Amino acid sequence: MSINIKNKTAVVTGANRGIGLAITEQFLAAGAKKVYLAVRSPESVKPLEQQYGKRVQTIQVDVADRASIQNLASQTADAEVVVNNAGVLKSAAPTDPDAEAALQFEFNINTLGLMRMAQAYEPILAKQPEAAFVQLNSVASIKNFTPFSTYSASKAAAYSLTQGLQESWEDLGIQVLSVHPGPIATDMAKQAGFDEADTTEVVAKGIVQALEKGDFLLFPDQVAQQIQTAYQDFANNVILATE
Repeated sequence: MSINIKNKTAVVTGANRGIGLAITEQFLAAGAKKVYLAVRSPESVKPLEQQYGKRVQTIQVDVADRASIQNLASQTADAEVVVNNAGVLKSAAPTDPDAEAALQFEFNINTLGLMRMAQAYEPILAKQPEAAFVQLNSVASIKNFTPFSTYSASKAAAYSLTQGLQESWEDLGIQVLSVHPGPIATDMAKQAGFDEADTTEVVAKGIVQALEKGDFLLFPDQVAQQIQTAYQDFANNVILATE
Protein backbone atom coordinates (compact mmCIF):
# COMPACT_ATOMS: atom_id res chain seq x y z
CA MET A 1 0.00 0.00 0.00
CA SER A 2 1.10 3.55 -0.70
CA ILE A 3 -0.49 6.96 -0.76
CA ASN A 4 0.29 10.34 -2.32
CA ILE A 5 -0.53 13.37 -0.21
CA LYS A 6 -1.66 15.44 -3.19
CA ASN A 7 -5.39 16.23 -3.00
CA LYS A 8 -5.74 14.30 0.27
CA THR A 9 -7.43 15.45 3.46
CA ALA A 10 -5.31 14.99 6.58
CA VAL A 11 -5.58 15.30 10.34
CA VAL A 12 -2.45 16.28 12.29
CA THR A 13 -2.44 16.28 16.08
CA GLY A 14 -0.06 18.74 17.71
CA ALA A 15 0.01 20.76 14.49
CA ASN A 16 0.93 24.03 16.18
CA ARG A 17 4.67 23.51 16.68
CA GLY A 18 7.70 21.31 16.19
CA ILE A 19 7.33 18.22 14.05
CA GLY A 20 3.55 18.60 13.81
CA LEU A 21 3.87 22.09 12.36
CA ALA A 22 6.49 20.90 9.87
CA ILE A 23 4.26 17.99 8.79
CA THR A 24 1.33 20.35 8.28
CA GLU A 25 3.35 22.73 6.15
CA GLN A 26 4.94 19.90 4.15
CA PHE A 27 1.58 18.27 3.47
CA LEU A 28 0.21 21.58 2.20
CA ALA A 29 3.33 22.16 0.09
CA ALA A 30 2.88 18.66 -1.36
CA GLY A 31 -0.64 19.54 -2.48
CA ALA A 32 -2.86 18.33 0.33
CA LYS A 33 -6.43 19.49 -0.21
CA LYS A 34 -7.01 20.21 3.46
CA VAL A 35 -5.32 19.73 6.83
CA TYR A 36 -7.26 19.64 10.08
CA LEU A 37 -5.17 21.27 12.81
CA ALA A 38 -5.93 19.18 15.90
CA VAL A 39 -4.52 21.15 18.82
CA ARG A 40 -5.20 21.86 22.48
CA SER A 41 -4.98 25.64 21.99
CA PRO A 42 -6.75 27.01 18.88
CA GLU A 43 -5.03 30.36 19.37
CA SER A 44 -1.67 28.72 18.70
CA VAL A 45 -2.49 28.05 15.03
CA LYS A 46 -3.85 31.48 14.09
CA PRO A 47 -0.76 32.14 11.90
CA LEU A 48 -1.46 28.94 9.95
CA GLU A 49 -5.08 29.93 9.45
CA GLN A 50 -4.03 33.34 8.18
CA GLN A 51 -1.45 31.86 5.82
CA TYR A 52 -3.44 28.96 4.37
CA GLY A 53 -7.05 30.09 4.71
CA LYS A 54 -9.64 27.44 3.90
CA ARG A 55 -6.98 24.79 3.30
CA VAL A 56 -6.73 24.38 7.07
CA GLN A 57 -9.35 24.00 9.78
CA THR A 58 -8.68 24.12 13.50
CA ILE A 59 -10.34 21.69 15.90
CA GLN A 60 -9.59 21.61 19.60
CA VAL A 61 -8.61 18.20 20.97
CA ASP A 62 -7.09 16.65 24.06
CA VAL A 63 -5.63 13.25 23.22
CA ALA A 64 -5.83 12.32 26.91
CA ASP A 65 -9.61 12.46 26.64
CA ARG A 66 -11.45 9.76 24.68
CA ALA A 67 -14.57 11.93 24.29
CA SER A 68 -12.46 14.76 22.89
CA ILE A 69 -10.93 12.43 20.30
CA GLN A 70 -14.34 11.08 19.35
CA ASN A 71 -15.51 14.66 18.87
CA LEU A 72 -12.49 15.31 16.64
CA ALA A 73 -13.23 12.21 14.57
CA SER A 74 -16.89 13.19 14.16
CA GLN A 75 -15.82 16.52 12.66
CA THR A 76 -13.21 14.99 10.33
CA ALA A 77 -15.13 12.15 8.71
CA ASP A 78 -13.49 12.94 5.37
CA ALA A 79 -9.98 12.25 6.68
CA GLU A 80 -7.76 10.11 4.47
CA VAL A 81 -4.46 10.53 6.32
CA VAL A 82 -4.20 10.75 10.11
CA VAL A 83 -0.95 11.77 11.80
CA ASN A 84 -0.80 10.98 15.51
CA ASN A 85 2.01 13.36 16.41
CA ALA A 86 1.05 14.79 19.82
CA GLY A 87 3.34 13.52 22.56
CA VAL A 88 4.90 14.42 25.90
CA LEU A 89 8.17 13.84 27.74
CA LYS A 90 8.99 13.85 31.44
CA SER A 91 12.67 13.15 32.09
CA ALA A 92 12.84 10.32 34.62
CA ALA A 93 15.15 7.36 35.20
CA PRO A 94 13.58 4.13 36.52
CA THR A 95 14.53 4.78 40.17
CA ASP A 96 13.67 8.48 40.29
CA PRO A 97 11.09 9.30 42.97
CA ASP A 98 8.74 10.75 40.34
CA ALA A 99 9.25 7.97 37.77
CA GLU A 100 5.84 6.40 38.37
CA ALA A 101 4.01 9.69 37.91
CA ALA A 102 6.12 10.48 34.82
CA LEU A 103 5.34 7.12 33.24
CA GLN A 104 1.62 7.43 33.94
CA PHE A 105 1.57 10.88 32.35
CA GLU A 106 3.57 9.79 29.29
CA PHE A 107 1.74 6.49 28.88
CA ASN A 108 -1.63 8.24 28.93
CA ILE A 109 -0.66 10.55 26.05
CA ASN A 110 1.99 8.65 24.10
CA THR A 111 0.49 5.17 24.29
CA LEU A 112 -3.17 5.32 25.21
CA GLY A 113 -3.52 8.43 23.05
CA LEU A 114 -2.44 6.34 20.07
CA MET A 115 -4.96 3.65 20.93
CA ARG A 116 -7.76 6.20 21.28
CA MET A 117 -6.91 7.80 17.95
CA ALA A 118 -6.69 4.44 16.18
CA GLN A 119 -10.04 3.28 17.52
CA ALA A 120 -11.75 6.55 16.61
CA TYR A 121 -10.38 6.67 13.06
CA GLU A 122 -10.53 3.04 12.02
CA PRO A 123 -14.09 3.27 10.59
CA ILE A 124 -13.30 6.57 8.89
CA LEU A 125 -10.10 5.40 7.21
CA ALA A 126 -11.51 1.98 6.33
CA LYS A 127 -14.14 3.52 4.06
CA GLN A 128 -11.60 5.51 2.02
CA PRO A 129 -10.20 4.16 -1.28
CA GLU A 130 -6.74 5.17 -0.02
CA ALA A 131 -5.90 5.81 3.62
CA ALA A 132 -2.93 6.04 5.94
CA PHE A 133 -2.23 6.35 9.66
CA VAL A 134 1.12 7.86 10.67
CA GLN A 135 2.40 7.30 14.20
CA LEU A 136 5.26 9.41 15.57
CA ASN A 137 7.31 7.00 17.62
CA SER A 138 11.03 7.50 18.32
CA VAL A 139 14.41 5.81 18.33
CA ALA A 140 13.67 5.68 22.08
CA SER A 141 10.99 3.11 21.25
CA ILE A 142 13.80 0.74 20.24
CA LYS A 143 16.57 1.70 22.70
CA ASN A 144 15.93 2.85 26.25
CA PHE A 145 17.76 6.03 27.21
CA THR A 146 18.21 6.12 31.00
CA PRO A 147 17.72 9.87 31.65
CA PHE A 148 14.25 9.57 30.12
CA SER A 149 13.52 5.90 30.65
CA THR A 150 9.82 6.39 31.24
CA TYR A 151 9.43 8.21 27.92
CA SER A 152 11.30 5.37 26.20
CA ALA A 153 8.96 2.86 27.83
CA SER A 154 5.85 4.71 26.67
CA LYS A 155 7.20 4.93 23.14
CA ALA A 156 8.21 1.24 23.13
CA ALA A 157 4.63 0.38 24.01
CA ALA A 158 3.36 2.73 21.28
CA TYR A 159 5.65 1.07 18.74
CA SER A 160 4.31 -2.34 19.74
CA LEU A 161 0.76 -1.09 19.24
CA THR A 162 1.76 0.39 15.87
CA GLN A 163 2.93 -3.05 14.74
CA GLY A 164 -0.42 -4.44 15.81
CA LEU A 165 -2.22 -1.77 13.80
CA GLN A 166 -0.23 -2.59 10.69
CA GLU A 167 -1.26 -6.23 10.81
CA SER A 168 -4.88 -5.69 11.84
CA TRP A 169 -5.46 -2.96 9.25
CA GLU A 170 -3.81 -4.72 6.31
CA ASP A 171 -7.10 -6.26 5.18
CA LEU A 172 -8.81 -2.87 5.56
CA GLY A 173 -6.38 -1.25 3.15
CA ILE A 174 -5.06 1.26 5.70
CA GLN A 175 -1.37 1.99 5.32
CA VAL A 176 0.51 2.36 8.63
CA LEU A 177 3.76 4.29 8.96
CA SER A 178 5.85 4.14 12.14
CA VAL A 179 8.22 7.12 12.36
CA HIS A 180 11.35 6.87 14.52
CA PRO A 181 13.19 10.19 14.73
CA GLY A 182 16.34 10.72 16.71
CA PRO A 183 17.09 14.14 18.22
CA ILE A 184 15.13 16.77 16.26
CA ALA A 185 15.33 20.53 16.79
CA THR A 186 12.18 20.91 18.92
CA ASP A 187 11.34 22.10 22.41
CA MET A 188 11.13 18.47 23.50
CA ALA A 189 14.68 17.79 22.29
CA LYS A 190 15.94 20.80 24.23
CA GLN A 191 14.14 19.49 27.31
CA ALA A 192 15.92 16.16 26.84
CA GLY A 193 19.28 17.94 26.65
CA PHE A 194 20.01 17.76 22.91
CA ASP A 195 21.64 20.96 21.70
CA GLU A 196 22.43 19.70 18.19
CA ALA A 197 19.72 18.06 16.14
CA ASP A 198 18.34 17.72 12.63
CA THR A 199 15.48 19.94 11.49
CA THR A 200 11.79 19.15 11.72
CA GLU A 201 11.59 19.42 7.93
CA VAL A 202 13.72 16.27 7.62
CA VAL A 203 10.98 14.32 9.40
CA ALA A 204 8.12 15.93 7.48
CA LYS A 205 9.67 15.34 4.06
CA GLY A 206 10.57 11.80 5.06
CA ILE A 207 6.95 11.07 5.94
CA VAL A 208 5.66 12.23 2.56
CA GLN A 209 8.26 10.11 0.78
CA ALA A 210 7.71 7.03 2.98
CA LEU A 211 3.95 7.17 2.39
CA GLU A 212 4.53 7.28 -1.36
CA LYS A 213 6.83 4.26 -1.14
CA GLY A 214 4.49 2.30 1.10
CA ASP A 215 7.08 1.87 3.86
CA PHE A 216 6.19 0.82 7.40
CA LEU A 217 9.34 2.15 9.10
CA LEU A 218 10.92 5.57 8.73
CA PHE A 219 14.22 6.62 10.33
CA PRO A 220 14.39 10.16 8.98
CA ASP A 221 17.45 11.85 10.47
CA GLN A 222 21.17 11.13 10.79
CA VAL A 223 21.09 9.66 14.31
CA ALA A 224 18.02 7.57 13.52
CA GLN A 225 19.65 6.20 10.38
CA GLN A 226 22.65 5.03 12.39
CA ILE A 227 20.30 2.99 14.56
CA GLN A 228 18.46 1.77 11.47
CA THR A 229 21.71 0.31 10.13
CA ALA A 230 21.94 -2.00 13.13
CA TYR A 231 18.19 -2.60 13.43
CA GLN A 232 17.15 -3.21 9.82
CA ASP A 233 18.02 -6.92 9.67
CA PHE A 234 15.96 -7.59 12.78
CA ALA A 235 13.11 -5.51 11.40
CA ASN A 236 13.18 -7.36 8.07
CA ASN A 237 13.38 -10.84 9.61
CA VAL A 238 11.10 -10.36 12.61
CA ILE A 239 8.99 -7.20 12.55
CA LEU A 240 8.22 -7.22 8.82
CA ALA A 241 8.34 -10.99 8.27
CA THR A 242 5.19 -12.33 6.67
CA GLU A 243 5.62 -15.91 7.87
